[in-house]
Amino acid sequence: MSNSNAIANGVAGAGAGIIAQILTYPLQSVNTRQQTERIAKKKSKPPTAAADAATGTLLQILHVVRTEGWGGLYSGLKPSLFGTAASMGIYYYFYQLFKNKAEAIAAARKQKGRGDGTVGIFSWLLVAALAGSLNVLLTNPIWVLVTRMQTHTQAERKIMESKKEALLKEASENSLTGSRLQDKLAELESTKPHPYGTIQAALEVYNEAGIRGFWKGIIPTLIMVCNPSIQFMIYESSLKRLKEKRSAKNKHGLENVSALEVFLLGALAKLGATVTTYPLLVVKSRLQAKQEIGGNISLRYSGTLDAIFKMIRYEGLTCFYKGMSTKIVQSVFAASVLFMFKEEFIKAYMFLINKIQKVPKVAH
Repeated sequence: MSNSNAIANGVAGAGAGIIAQILTYPLQSVNTRQQTERIAKKKSKPPTAAADAATGTLLQILHVVRTEGWGGLYSGLKPSLFGTAASMGIYYYFYQLFKNKAEAIAAARKQKGRGDGTVGIFSWLLVAALAGSLNVLLTNPIWVLVTRMQTHTQAERKIMESKKEALLKEASENSLTGSRLQDKLAELESTKPHPYGTIQAALEVYNEAGIRGFWKGIIPTLIMVCNPSIQFMIYESSLKRLKEKRSAKNKHGLENVSALEVFLLGALAKLGATVTTYPLLVVKSRLQAKQEIGGNISLRYSGTLDAIFKMIRYEGLTCFYKGMSTKIVQSVFAASVLFMFKEEFIKAYMFLINKIQKVPKVAH
């Protein structure tokens, strides 16, 4: 039965993850662009309010639609959906397996007179961390491709700007005639972007760094495993308390927890986890995005520490929180939808299993 529960959680997690991904993908795509935008720090910078950040996100969405069409908001959606299904399936499957093991250990300890039979907070964190680490190691290549596809237009724009600057510099140094300069600029403007899909992204990553390129950002991503650990610790403990309160009146357990309550618990859990780990997410996105976008050394990172030091040196500490308001809205809503649909899928699965088990067998 424990393996059946693990499979049910894996399938439910994959299905719910796909739904959440589709609903929130435009916000995720814009957020990745915000994280990877390199802007040098200024000596004096006026404070910005949360309302300004929200307005900036909306304007950026409108800008993408105007310049790239609606498809620009969904760049990399196909590998993202595959990655989401794989990540959620792998995570929930191993999470349930490790959870079953932790509960069995706790029950065995109770029989020996040690403990009350419940799984402690540290055990919940360890269970989530182990499942998260396996998920990261197996699916990181997919998310490298997704990041490349989400930021491709942004990178191409940077390359175009770098080429224009080089032309203008050449013109000033070599005293190019205005007509010749205009011809070169016109030729540059008329350059059509190459088709860029999953295969092109994979080839680009491989040509840049070989097989190792598909595991770029793996260090901050592994550290970020604490994000789902915190998230699931908050969610599991909150759900457990809620179910305990309900069980005093009714013995049906999870059936008494409404979809809205699960939605709110998921939102609370994801909010707490996102705020604490966001800087690592920015570093991960920077490492996975296209590196060769000009001659400026501040735009290229050789590794995690190099990225952190250069970000602090050239952009200041505030760059670690670029697009955070967008991410909070996207991730909290996505997590809420994820938990809500996951629990409903599990209920449906268990209902079908019970119905099948109750069907009388025909004697031969």
